[in-house]
Amino acid sequence: MRVIAGIYKGRKLVTVPDNSVRPATDRVKGAIFNVLQSRINWTQARVLDLYAGSGSVGIEALSRGARNCIFVEKSRTALTFLKKNIETIGAGSDANVVYGDVDAFIASTRTQYTVVFADPPYALEALKDIPDTIFAKGIVADDGYLVIEHPARYEFAKNGLWEVVVEKTYGNTAVSFFQHRRSAP
Repeated sequence: MRVIAGIYKGRKLVTVPDNSVRPATDRVKGAIFNVLQSRINWTQARVLDLYAGSGSVGIEALSRGARNCIFVEKSRTALTFLKKNIETIGAGSDANVVYGDVDAFIASTRTQYTVVFADPPYALEALKDIPDTIFAKGIVADDGYLVIEHPARYEFAKNGLWEVVVEKTYGNTAVSFFQHRRSAP
């Protein structure tokens, strides 16, 4: 696993040796950033990486110039690797790590983010609630994106707060890009 573009390009990242964390593959990570490339001004972007694991997606955003990234992870084992990866790239004060539960973090944050990444465990029962919870809380900026990696056959129930603007599938993995629902002109 490595950083695929930007100022940290080529830096190797480490992850939990067992299968308890499922880091985004370079192919999926590349696809995510290809979709966002022309849509996000990275130098102004505030990024939130939920269920961060090794932090590879948030680190990729930092590498491409994101202003800052907050990583939220509750596994102590994954947290060790996440902190090591941030240290390896030398992100310093641009990266903040929060140890704890994602739901508790979402409930407590008052910040709006340009991009919110969520790569929850595929078996997470609350997967269906993630877009509703995040958009209801108002943490995605008006022109921002929520990007969720999820099982390919999973579909989110429609909601008046958000819409899926792009969806990409790679084998058993899908990535959905959500934005605030826009009124018809």
